[in-house]
Amino acid sequence: MKVKNIIRTLFVMLLGLLLLTPLSYAQDMRENVIEARKKREELLKKARIEKERALREKREAIERILKDKNSLLSAIKKLKKENERLKRENKELGNTLDKLKSMEKELISKRDEIEENVKELVGVIRVNAKDIDSLFRQSLQSAFLKDRIKFMDPILSQIEFPGMGHVRRMVDLLFKEIELSGQVRVVKGNFVDRSGKEVSGNILILGNFSAAYRIPEERGFLLYSDTSQRLFALSKLPPHRISKKLIDYMEGRSIDVPIAISRGAALRQLTHRLSLIEHIPKGGPLVWPIVGIAAVAFLIIIERSLYLSIKDIRPEKFADLMLNYASRGDWDSCLSLCKKKIGKPISRVLLSGIKNRGLSRQDLENVLQEAILNEIPPLERFLSTLGMLAAISPLLGLLGTVTGMIKTFHVITFYGTGDPKMMSAGISEALVTTMLGLSVAIPVMLFHTLLTRKVENMISQMEKKSIAFVNTLFSKIEEG
Repeated sequence: MKVKNIIRTLFVMLLGLLLLTPLSYAQDMRENVIEARKKREELLKKARIEKERALREKREAIERILKDKNSLLSAIKKLKKENERLKRENKELGNTLDKLKSMEKELISKRDEIEENVKELVGVIRVNAKDIDSLFRQSLQSAFLKDRIKFMDPILSQIEFPGMGHVRRMVDLLFKEIELSGQVRVVKGNFVDRSGKEVSGNILILGNFSAAYRIPEERGFLLYSDTSQRLFALSKLPPHRISKKLIDYMEGRSIDVPIAISRGAALRQLTHRLSLIEHIPKGGPLVWPIVGIAAVAFLIIIERSLYLSIKDIRPEKFADLMLNYASRGDWDSCLSLCKKKIGKPISRVLLSGIKNRGLSRQDLENVLQEAILNEIPPLERFLSTLGMLAAISPLLGLLGTVTGMIKTFHVITFYGTGDPKMMSAGISEALVTTMLGLSVAIPVMLFHTLLTRKVENMISQMEKKSIAFVNTLFSKIEEG
């Protein structure tokens, strides 16, 4: 079809040329026609060649198409089979996917449940770890086992997950704490002494209650600081009696040891406890007159006690011997006995009676009564002064109380009641002076009463023995 179209086109072109060409050019046209015919033949030849080639290409194309068709059919058949297989696999995978989704939901549910349990368990562990850490920090044993505090810090700060290893370690530490809290032992350790320096010495650990130390210079109690996990020496040494008990126990000489079950609260009170001497400067100026009264009263008590003890005598034994001599008329022995005890009041009274034994009964009794009256002033000397001092002392204490309260009210007037420390000085002065005044007055009154009773007893003995001497003397005269 393609060749025919080409030939028809060429023919139409030639015909047009012939019609348009003038007659004069007929000859040339004939030549041109011949030439055109040759070209036509050449073109036809080329057209046949092209046709044959086209047909050959067509056959080859048809052969290729048929060949490709078979291949395509075979491929389609394979693809259909593969498609069926993939459909089956897809269906199986879909079923498997559904199963896996169901399993995934179950696993997610189980995982969430396990996570909740784990979170709850971790929370319980951390709460208990916090309690254990608080127990360890407050325990006196932490001064020697500081690693366990470091072990607890990562768990409490949530840096580390508390696994079974941590739980086992906490259990071991708790059992160790229980074991150590029931032990009494002496260890070598470091502590901060009263001057603020860290020293080493023997430390007596009494469970978790208290601890004591011993160094060559001193011995005393230790306080535990839960902030730094260190032991600090009590700023004030214990009394000698308690200190001796500590030494005896640490050296194995005694089974008794003082222990502070308040874990240091009672020991801290020792640092604030003041003795009577330490209270004195806090009482204000009126304390010193009370102290002076106490000193004077103390001197009087010592002087009167020594004087009365020297002048006293066992009157029964002395009087019995004297009356025995008098009943026999052995006046020389009576004089000798009285001169031997001339320093005693009763001896001087009886001596005056012996010297005046020739007087009448009434006169002799008057002489003896006069001798007794002469002996009374030395015996009662300073006793009235002692009684006066005992009465003045509480009055001065009361005066100090009044002045201290006046000072307190002045402070309240100017500064209010916001700061109790500003009022404590006046209250302390008021209480200290009263306490000191009563502390002086009570023993002074007690000794005044004892000394007065002693003097009265001596005077009574002199009167009794004087009457017995007069009766013995005049009974002998009446018999003679």
